[in-house]
Amino acid sequence: MPYSVVRFNCIQPGLEPVEMAARYQAFVDMAEYADAHGLQAISLEEHHGAENGWSPSPLIMAGLVFGRTTRIMATLNALLAPLHDPLRLAEDIAVLDLASGGRFVVTAGIGYRESEYEAHGKDWAARGALQDEAIDTMLKAWTGEPFEYRGTTVQVTPRPFTQPHPTLMLGGTSKAAVKRAARFGLPVSLAANMPELETVYNDECAKLGKQGFISMPPSGFHHIWIADDPDEGWNEIGKYLLHEAMTYGAWQTPDIRSAVHSHASTTAELRAEGSGLWHAHHQGQHRRAIGRRDGV
Repeated sequence: MPYSVVRFNCIQPGLEPVEMAARYQAFVDMAEYADAHGLQAISLEEHHGAENGWSPSPLIMAGLVFGRTTRIMATLNALLAPLHDPLRLAEDIAVLDLASGGRFVVTAGIGYRESEYEAHGKDWAARGALQDEAIDTMLKAWTGEPFEYRGTTVQVTPRPFTQPHPTLMLGGTSKAAVKRAARFGLPVSLAANMPELETVYNDECAKLGKQGFISMPPSGFHHIWIADDPDEGWNEIGKYLLHEAMTYGAWQTPDIRSAVHSHASTTAELRAEGSGLWHAHHQGQHRRAIGRRDGV
């Protein structure tokens, strides 16, 4: 059975507050609809300082989802762990895990925008060490037992619903990222199809005596939209797809790999890239046209 996911980042050029309020309220309504109609997951993400308001508060969004749903998962792809206080992260994720009955899945990533680190007073050069501290702290915190943290003894309560800890994966597209996951005994979620990193991860897990699991998009990754007519669909929403694709593409540095990176600057170029699919339905006859949508 296909795994059906609805992805939200609530971006809005212009950031008009009344329209943005309606957008967030519609997001919660759509999450409830997805839950009632059998979809498997809501996908959330984290960025900061974007001119279009791209999803700065995904933990709050996850809470809104769980307040209106009873079955659907919420996945955070990815949480920028080094930008947060590790103890507060552990508390917030534990509460979300409890409130949802274990329906929260978090992929923790380092990110790739130095400006986000600067805005949060974090050292970009120390991002690997910050990630190590955040992961180590959360795993210790979720035991509910006292532990040493920055020179003092702390204890985080309540313990999460999911044992031994909430579902946590580590994201990235580098050898350092997959080796970190192996060291912590955590699964990996890659942003691109990179079998060479799967080999590195599995070898590292074997060397450390850890049981590993890795998730990555297939080659030839696609997004799919449904429309009565693909041409009309492009005319109606192509400019929005292009806006997101150009925003996300502008953030990508040459060393970053992503299954959904776009180089398009027009809707025609976006459509010609052909890594999305439009499905159309007319009088019981199905036809397919190639389209494109970028995103995280």
